[in-house]
Amino acid sequence: MGKSLVIVESPAKAKTINKFLGRNFTVKASMGHVRDLPKKSLGVDEKHDFKPTYEILPGRKKVIDELKKAAETADKVYLAPDPDREGEAICWHLAEILKKTNKNLHRVMFNEITKRAVQQGMNDPQKIDSNKVDAQQARRILDRLVGYKVSPLLWDKVRRGLSAGRVQSVALRIVVEREREILAFKPEEYWTLGALLEAKEPPPFEARLFKVGDKKADLKTQADTDAVVASLQNATFVVRSVESKEKKKNPVPPFITSKLQQDASRKLGFTVRKTMTLAQRLYEGMDLGDLGTVGLITYMRTDSTRIAPEALQEVRDHIVKAHGPEFLPDEPRYYKTGKMAQGAHEAIRPTSMDLAPDRVRKYLQKDEFLLYSLIWNRFVASQMKPAVFDVTTADIEAGPCLFRATGSTMKFPGYLAVYQDIAEKSRKDSPDAPEEDETARALPPL
Repeated sequence: MGKSLVIVESPAKAKTINKFLGRNFTVKASMGHVRDLPKKSLGVDEKHDFKPTYEILPGRKKVIDELKKAAETADKVYLAPDPDREGEAICWHLAEILKKTNKNLHRVMFNEITKRAVQQGMNDPQKIDSNKVDAQQARRILDRLVGYKVSPLLWDKVRRGLSAGRVQSVALRIVVEREREILAFKPEEYWTLGALLEAKEPPPFEARLFKVGDKKADLKTQADTDAVVASLQNATFVVRSVESKEKKKNPVPPFITSKLQQDASRKLGFTVRKTMTLAQRLYEGMDLGDLGTVGLITYMRTDSTRIAPEALQEVRDHIVKAHGPEFLPDEPRYYKTGKMAQGAHEAIRPTSMDLAPDRVRKYLQKDEFLLYSLIWNRFVASQMKPAVFDVTTADIEAGPCLFRATGSTMKFPGYLAVYQDIAEKSRKDSPDAPEEDETARALPPL
């Protein structure tokens, strides 16, 4: 019995998977895409259903020759690029190249690079999804048509060196329209008025002007504000009502790609490119010493918040052990996924709850550790109970004015014990350094 050939995109991924599959498999990397539209011509037949013409990418001929040679002696060929549209297109291009060499071609997908997931994928080979391939080809053809057809027009009518693109031109229009709205905006002056007050017990607190007479406060000018201040000279501030109610703050869903990029930017100061490069490394596999090479997170290009049942059970067990049963809701949390999301995918999550950030920290670079901690904490928090606050609203009368003060105290931290989802103003050393919320200040007894 001969060996089977497994083809993935990157050498790092090939190295990790090779350790899981053993001696009966040869794992090779295609180094990403192997074919594309030609660089020096349109490559799209506009008169015949926009049929594309593909050619081997420069620098990929040697890779293709090596893959053909390996496929000649292989019993089976497993195509295992990433589980998305680009990965499906790579599979199709590889199949088109290799089908004359070896017809025993299979598509396999790994949502995470762990021994369990790789073995499951190999035991459940699929056919190449033509719908995903068509979607990727449509995107690529549109890229080419817009770039090749509109860019020369810009050179002729505006300035040489400008370029147009399927995404960049639309994004530019949005920016321009927004800038026009900004330029057309007519600012209106308004003032706010606050009173720094003290009760019999600390702390001091601020109450803001809410009403003047029976009307909601609407201070347009300094003169309006000065008039209100004058009316408050020698006024006594008297508490007229105090209302308290319980408020729950629910956890946020586990990460999808866009939310990971946003939080990594806000909390860690990472660019999108840096975030995705680090996530790619965490997905493809990290050397964890005696544990071997293991993928630490699931596939990082996803728009789905779905979580596999076994992962849900793992994280629920972890919450009880790490934080206590009082932090665990009675039932797992399920989050809505957008209508256009690829439901077969999962959210971005750790591959194993046994690989806590502190356990693997010594094997990771600082930024890898920070991003992994962010993903870990968000996933754990998404399955915890809500935070519970007592919110107090006090109405305070002074002369013709009514001031209102609001404060809150935390009764139960819930998921906030793990993950702060308040927008941060500056980079912190920790991925989850808390930031004070405006309503997090407690009022004194009133």
